[in-house]
Amino acid sequence: MKYNYLTIAAACLMGAAVPCHARAEAKAVASEYSDTLNRVFELNPVVVTGNGHRQQLKSSTTPVHVISKNMLKETGLTDFHDAMSRLMPQVSFSPSTMGSYLRLNGLGNKYVLVLVNGKKLIGDISGNIDLGRINVGSIRRIEVLDGAASSLYGSDAIGGVINIITDQPTDQLISVTTNSRVSGKGQWTQAANVDISAKGFGSHTAFSHDAADSYQNNRYTIDSKTGEAVETIDPLFVGFTSNVASQRFTYDLRDKLSLFAGGAYSWRRTQRPEPVEGIVGGSAYDMRSEGWRWEAGGKYRFNRHTLQLDFVADDYAYGNIYDTPSGNYKQGDYVKSKNQKYYEGELKGIFNLYGSATTIVGVDYRNDFLVATAGDVDNHAFTWAAYAQHDTRLWRNLSATIGLRYTRHQAFGNNFTPKVALMYAPGNLRIRAAFSQGFRAPGLDELYYHYFKIMAGRPVITFGNKALKAEKSNYASLSAEYSNRTFSVMVMGYLNFIDDMIIKEKHTVDDAIRAQLLQEFPEMTPAQAEKLSSYNHYVNSDKGAVKGIQVNASVNIVDGLSATGSYAFTHARTKTAAGEWQNLERSVRHSGTLALNYNQTWQRYTLNLNLNGRVQSKTYYPDYEDAPGYGIWSLNSTHTFDVSRHLSIMPSLGVENIFNKKDTRIDHDTIRHALYSPGRMLVVGLKLHFKG
Repeated sequence: MKYNYLTIAAACLMGAAVPCHARAEAKAVASEYSDTLNRVFELNPVVVTGNGHRQQLKSSTTPVHVISKNMLKETGLTDFHDAMSRLMPQVSFSPSTMGSYLRLNGLGNKYVLVLVNGKKLIGDISGNIDLGRINVGSIRRIEVLDGAASSLYGSDAIGGVINIITDQPTDQLISVTTNSRVSGKGQWTQAANVDISAKGFGSHTAFSHDAADSYQNNRYTIDSKTGEAVETIDPLFVGFTSNVASQRFTYDLRDKLSLFAGGAYSWRRTQRPEPVEGIVGGSAYDMRSEGWRWEAGGKYRFNRHTLQLDFVADDYAYGNIYDTPSGNYKQGDYVKSKNQKYYEGELKGIFNLYGSATTIVGVDYRNDFLVATAGDVDNHAFTWAAYAQHDTRLWRNLSATIGLRYTRHQAFGNNFTPKVALMYAPGNLRIRAAFSQGFRAPGLDELYYHYFKIMAGRPVITFGNKALKAEKSNYASLSAEYSNRTFSVMVMGYLNFIDDMIIKEKHTVDDAIRAQLLQEFPEMTPAQAEKLSSYNHYVNSDKGAVKGIQVNASVNIVDGLSATGSYAFTHARTKTAAGEWQNLERSVRHSGTLALNYNQTWQRYTLNLNLNGRVQSKTYYPDYEDAPGYGIWSLNSTHTFDVSRHLSIMPSLGVENIFNKKDTRIDHDTIRHALYSPGRMLVVGLKLHFKG
């Protein structure tokens, strides 16, 4: 049989099965045409998150949004928050010292499951996931799944799943990449990747260093007692320094057995300003976090089937490190506040029993541990789960997926979460419909907290609730997509209803309750108790309802010029115990992204120009003033010089926030903002790539 090497090269890039001799002959072609192939297949990448196994996006009955490595390269973005918000309108962030307030389709952190290579990433501070543990330089692609996905992924996947797929060792003997990026306000990223491959053995090493300075857009705040504007030292954005290192080894034995093992380490410290006499704000301590993550597993392939065994262990801790003496603490003292540990083992079989059908059967064990000094918690909770899913073609153009997961939770008993999806695909048209259920077991903090802490000079008290029920959701979506080799457009509508939402219920404190709390928390002084006006108690109270529409389009306008655009309408509300409907906090009704990309090669020089922007309406804060909407645009140019067949030099130059948009409002609290930008900044970068 004869092969078109460009076609084979494309198949190799997508992981398809082709004869070994043809793959070998196509390697040079794949390398030569890699950029062309990436652009051709950008509309139809290989994904795993939607249905739990590798398949082309067009074949998935479940819609999945993809951010590819090529898209990250074109925009020049090295920050995970920026990459997601600039390229996914349904995603928004509010960075703070307490982690990142992540929103996906109107729902917050605790309803969104963040995965790395299909396994849960832990490390939350006050419920906000620490996304600084993610090294953007080692990302191959990001897959985003909207809505309830508990049939495959278990607890927490009510609002959706973000799966970060990392780089694997390449076929090249050695590949070394360094990437530097510098911009205003001390923002600096330095990343390095080293890939080694020989005789089935592969090694992928990655390291990144990130730093940024704190900054203010307004040096005033509103005094909570007088209501007047007073000078503050507190920043809008809190500076930080972080390091992330990872190592992954792989070994392939005769295309039958693949093994892997690896680990990652992350370290981060904030840079909050120290108190200044006569000025509001400042802090005696910074926050420091540290995380260790280990993983190992393997795949065994026989006939058309695969058995897969994975294990992951994640250990994350954070606390306060004192810059100046405060109370009983000296300068340099480190006080650990919280330590989380997570263990997961999963055995999964992927069987191709007949035709185009794929059946997945798996069992999963998870154990969560929490030790929180301030919250007086030292506890854990484990779950056992078994799941099955079957994908099949019913008729020529009709495919179906049906799945069910049984979860046995240590504290919340039995849970069943089904999923049904259909896809009708005549020609270039695809119509998808899906229904799924999700659940979220209460967190260990929500169950067991006995929390007392002084924050901003005031006592904060929170009680857990062992009588909490698990939150449950019903999600339905309907979408239509048309695509060809140059054009793609998708429209999707969805409904997501959540029952028994867990909230912090606020209780007013009178003299009698204040006396009880003084006995409950002997570390609280009478002077501190006098400042206590309320305390929090976790309860099942609210209902959630999210209705939305998404539109995504991409087009190759002419050779080398492409455009992508997305729009998200999100109507996210909650019904309180009092029977009142209100907008979910930090939800955004309208948001959109747009990117224009030009790529052209002249002999050994390639120019890439990328203009990208995000626009959104106001951000809702039901009990406070809403944050205004904004539009922010950035331009990036990358210049690739292929010095030799082994070395490429890629300097880049760009402008962030071209029109100098800033949020300069005077507010009671810096967290109630939507746009976190110091204004227009010049961005300079340099990337070096050596391959041998």
